[in-house]
Amino acid sequence: MYRTTDVHGDPAVSTGVLVVPLTPAPPGGRTILSWGHPTTGAARECAPSYGFDPFLGIEGLRFLLDRGYAVVATDYVGMGTEGTDSYLVGVTGGNAVLDAARAARGVPEARAGDDLALWGHSQGGHAVLFAAQRAAEYAPELSLAAVAAAAPAADLPGLMSAHLDDISGVTIGSYAFTAYAEVYPEAGLDGILTPAAQGIVPRMNELCLLSNISALHRIGAPLVGDFTTRDPTTTEPWATLFAENSAGATGFDAPLFLAQGLDDELVVPSDTTEFAAHESSLGIDVTYHEIPFADHGTVAYLALPALLRWLDGVASG
Repeated sequence: MYRTTDVHGDPAVSTGVLVVPLTPAPPGGRTILSWGHPTTGAARECAPSYGFDPFLGIEGLRFLLDRGYAVVATDYVGMGTEGTDSYLVGVTGGNAVLDAARAARGVPEARAGDDLALWGHSQGGHAVLFAAQRAAEYAPELSLAAVAAAAPAADLPGLMSAHLDDISGVTIGSYAFTAYAEVYPEAGLDGILTPAAQGIVPRMNELCLLSNISALHRIGAPLVGDFTTRDPTTTEPWATLFAENSAGATGFDAPLFLAQGLDDELVVPSDTTEFAAHESSLGIDVTYHEIPFADHGTVAYLALPALLRWLDGVASG
């Protein structure tokens, strides 16, 4: 458990796991790799560190340990501990990723140094991109060496627009709208969700995604086409909030690896292609890796060979 800071600048707590190789650390300490996990849910027990195998969801863990990284994986704020959920709240998620690395440095046995690499998938891609944008100001004692994201939820208006009238939009929206209504006083659910949605969404927020996907879809199915009262991407305050919580507002001084599955039906490939171009326009050194047969669930795993080759060239454990 460690201290972090939320989007309003208030103190918060988060939990996570730290995994360190048994091999000796280099003289300057191990490079920290801070992992951002994909959507697992919103309830406290959906935190990965609460799982039967808290290491299972850290994509590429074995290979990263073999390379000497000290791997730390946050649960984010509001999961694993009591507190307001932070689902797709960019600053809060980014701070949790950075403060996890700081917490790793606070464990003497980890022998963690100053160098930092970031790696995340989906929601975790969103979090590590915000961490990258904030690193120089928020955690200047860390030296950002590399940033990698698989199918990141970078463009929230684009993500919402693509799924306004399908079950993915209902499932993601049940987490996102609830979190935003808790975090932002101006964002009331009665201003965006239908009465039917307001009645069902609390049940969906009690269920973790991966272990209850069938139940979530069954509960949410009646809301398809009857979820929001209006388009949240053009309705205030939601339009502004989703724009503010989209990645890419500022650049950062580290190379960026982006992976995208071309069979991904959740994060639309064209959105990631556009985001890669946008990041390049900010002066970031972008490596964009497309995988024709990868979908949203498999893209991070299938990106590992290319990711590891890239990491070997830009950072070291």
